[in-house]
Amino acid sequence: MALIPATILTGFLGAGKTTLLNRLLHEDHGQRIAVIENEFGEENIDNEILVQDTREQIVEMNNGCICCTVRGDLISALGQLAQKQRSGELKFDRVVIETTGLANPGPVAQTFFMDEEIATSYLLDGVITIVDASNAMQQLDKFEEAQRQVGFADRLFLSKSDLVSADQLSLLEARLRRINPRAPIGRADFGHAPIAEILDIRGFNLNDKLDIDPDFLKSEEAHECDDHCDHDHHKHGHGHKHDHAAHQEGGHTDDIAAFVFRSNRAFDPARLEDFIGQLIQMYGPRMLRYKGILWMEGASRKVIFQGVHQTMGSDLGAPWASEEVRGSKIVFIGQALPRAIFTEGLEQCLV
Repeated sequence: MALIPATILTGFLGAGKTTLLNRLLHEDHGQRIAVIENEFGEENIDNEILVQDTREQIVEMNNGCICCTVRGDLISALGQLAQKQRSGELKFDRVVIETTGLANPGPVAQTFFMDEEIATSYLLDGVITIVDASNAMQQLDKFEEAQRQVGFADRLFLSKSDLVSADQLSLLEARLRRINPRAPIGRADFGHAPIAEILDIRGFNLNDKLDIDPDFLKSEEAHECDDHCDHDHHKHGHGHKHDHAAHQEGGHTDDIAAFVFRSNRAFDPARLEDFIGQLIQMYGPRMLRYKGILWMEGASRKVIFQGVHQTMGSDLGAPWASEEVRGSKIVFIGQALPRAIFTEGLEQCLV
């Protein structure tokens, strides 16, 4: 039986998650969506907005969509929905999980990999994060949860962009790219966003395409050192706290940040496996998302890997083309990760 695609919809309080969700549920896209309202409080306000009925835990809507209120175990709710689908009691094509505004999406994402029943029933399609353009700068400054929601995203959508100037929007987008350079940034004003950019994005698929914003790569390379520069590039690769881009963009220093490791030398498989294991053991809770395309010594095909916290998967990618320049590229997004340690360790794993 085919796996059920699942999308995690997150974003800070008031960002517009429910507005977007309402559009997803009512647009004529021909798909039956089961919505899990991942609420843990006594009252579920969003559920009243969405289905006008809170007496039942699972409510089927007129267009075939389903609303399910969860005040407890997400694994239990997902398992219940999958069982009802298999038995024919409920018919739906996919699941969308809307998290609370203060939620860390990490444990929700890990649910799809840590529980065997869920892993054999669902395919995590992607994490969609809605960002309130009018309040995001202050929220990112004050709340680690807001940074985590950005860091976990496969797609970022700005809401309320009509309430800010073009310059303010540009500064916000630059900051979001520094936190998460692999997530494209779109618009979701008043809940309007292309369905194709929300569903079936395969953000968690292992594939040869590693999306990293080119402006992020440029900003990493923008600082050119002269004879007076005391930076040891080979040892820390600009992993120091002094962030040139942050000063240029308004002085914001985020606890959640991203960096990229690149090399045109092959990895020694055994050394790399051992080192990645050490990283996960030591820094796993702070490693939000990481994904890489690797050149392994003696391998004719690319190795693709990605992870969430302590959970990691890998697979063989396409063969290296004869004219293709071989190399490795890994993006790490995490909380106060020691870039110098990551970079030095990875360099020690190269042949």
